Amino acid sequence: MIEFLFEIVGEFVLQLVLEALAELGLHSLGEPFRKKPNPWLAGLGYAIFGAVAGGITLWLLPDHLVRNEVLRKLNLLLTPLAAGGMMCLMGAWRARRGDALLRIDRFAYGYVFALSLALVRFIFAQ
Repeated sequence: MIEFLFEIVGEFVLQLVLEALAELGLHSLGEPFRKKPNPWLAGLGYAIFGAVAGGITLWLLPDHLVRNEVLRKLNLLLTPLAAGGMMCLMGAWRARRGDALLRIDRFAYGYVFALSLALVRFIFAQ
């Protein structure tokens, strides 16, 4: 039971840390560009960025963090929802502080990033 909780929490923390790092990088890169992009194109960009992040995690951690097949599928559904929710909360926190918001500070874009990362890990991890 403890191993199961460790696996689920580990997968969630991995995605959350990568999204936080992505947000930090996007804030620094996005500053010079004030023009608002097309939301569909931005979503595609976050999906690609999440897939690349998933590939990097495979290089660092090539094995599945969740061993059970059923739990891996459940993880594929729930972890991106939780990560998107955390990005939404982070966006609300940034808005209260008066900081500039990026699209990843919204639920949908955080979810797309986390889902593409999780899909890459789900399909290609050993």
